[in-house]
Amino acid sequence: MADGKSSLRRSKPNYIYSVVGVALVLLIMGIMGWFFLNIHSVGTALKEDIRLSAYLRTLNKDTIGQIQHFIASRPYARNVTYVDKEAAKQIWNKENNEDWAKILDVNPLPESIDFYAKAEYVNKDSLAKISSELMAAYGNQLTELQYPQSLVNNLNERASKIGLIFLVVAIALCVIVIVSIDNTIRLAMFSNRFLIKTMQMVGATRGFIAKPLNLRALLNGLISSGIAIAVLFALIGWAESQFPQLKAIRDVKHTLILFGGLIFLGVAISVYSTHRSVIKYLKMKLDDLY
Repeated sequence: MADGKSSLRRSKPNYIYSVVGVALVLLIMGIMGWFFLNIHSVGTALKEDIRLSAYLRTLNKDTIGQIQHFIASRPYARNVTYVDKEAAKQIWNKENNEDWAKILDVNPLPESIDFYAKAEYVNKDSLAKISSELMAAYGNQLTELQYPQSLVNNLNERASKIGLIFLVVAIALCVIVIVSIDNTIRLAMFSNRFLIKTMQMVGATRGFIAKPLNLRALLNGLISSGIAIAVLFALIGWAESQFPQLKAIRDVKHTLILFGGLIFLGVAISVYSTHRSVIKYLKMKLDDLY
């Protein structure tokens, strides 16, 4: 009995090392996942920040109102606004950082209805369909739908490449995380191998031996996940304080999914690795434990 208590005392530091080790690995996984989610959100924000301008041929206010209402009713449109000549001039001056009033006496800019498309529509094919739809409906009142085509094409190409790179890195990191946690748990269980074998030799059943160790693994997994989530939450708060733009693209749902994934990963691998180690030592001969 004294030997059993001594073994338990010797195992406690290893549990501490195991909890800290698993927490660090989960933290790395969480940081990578947060970067992945934010890159997706940044890409979405960039796409939805591209302005589309339907230039008007007509000056009839009723017709302009009908066109604006039509665009606003479409599933792809966001923030539909009518831009008159004066507003168009202000936008041009702001984007080009100069005022042409010193040079020109007239305003050559046409009036337009400006809007932003939802991210899933900001690609070459979808925008071409949107343009065709508007021209088919109001071709006599519109001259064209204009948007920065090169920016749209480059944005989608780069987003696809970056997404593929992060997918490969995420898969590789997930494998590394699983292997690292598994090895950490197995090392922690190594110090308990004699206690496990001793309980088996005095007649304890496999379930009786495995149950408390599995419950301890469940608790350790929750503690490790909690530590990783707390540190990750603090890092996210710091990052958002340094870069306020991150607050604008924060997705609470995705963040909660990330935290839930860390809890599931920490608990599942801890319990699985612990149970597998217990079964392994139960099947081994006493002499093989040395």
